Amino acid sequence: MTSNKKIMIMNHPLIQHKLTLLRNKNTSYKEFRELISEVTMLMCYESMRDLALEKVEIETPLETSMFNTLGENRLIFVPILRAGLGMIEGVMKMLPTARIGHLGFYRDHKTLQPVEYYSKLPSQTENEEIVVLDPMLATGGTAIDGINMVKRRNPRSVKFMCILASPQGIEALSKAHPDVSIYCGACDRDLNEHGYILPGLGDAGDRIFGTD
Repeated sequence: MTSNKKIMIMNHPLIQHKLTLLRNKNTSYKEFRELISEVTMLMCYESMRDLALEKVEIETPLETSMFNTLGENRLIFVPILRAGLGMIEGVMKMLPTARIGHLGFYRDHKTLQPVEYYSKLPSQTENEEIVVLDPMLATGGTAIDGINMVKRRNPRSVKFMCILASPQGIEALSKAHPDVSIYCGACDRDLNEHGYILPGLGDAGDRIFGTD
């Protein structure tokens, strides 16, 4: 994994292999959903290296000793609808006790700007770590607005996790929220005139839900 301050672009061979399968236009909806979940699970493993550990006493078949276990890590995963829903299964397999919020945006195809239509977060968010999930970081507008919304709830910290990003999206999000750590599977070449990542993988939401 390469790191530049708070930007982590993951170059693990398993992630890169699965990203190649995601990019293939002939990958079925079923396979695409499974791959999104698998990549998210691998990324969650890397992005949670700072979780607190505490010692507990465990009796093994041979003796009793102290071992590491997860401490009180108060986590909230917040997928951005609708494509972010495809990442929930992967993170919940790794951290099943985490809570879930939801943010809904759609992109105005003329202005390419995000428009909010839904927000539902857990009632207690202060002193929590919130991880915002969206497969694609394209122009950055949706991620920026989504993080603006969760920051109003005074979390302890915020992370952003995506499958693919554009250089423009990373730059915009880093400028708007320099305190937010960004985790992405790959940073692609560019955006086209419609705001889609190139070479990318198409519309993640359509490919997850079969609505293309």
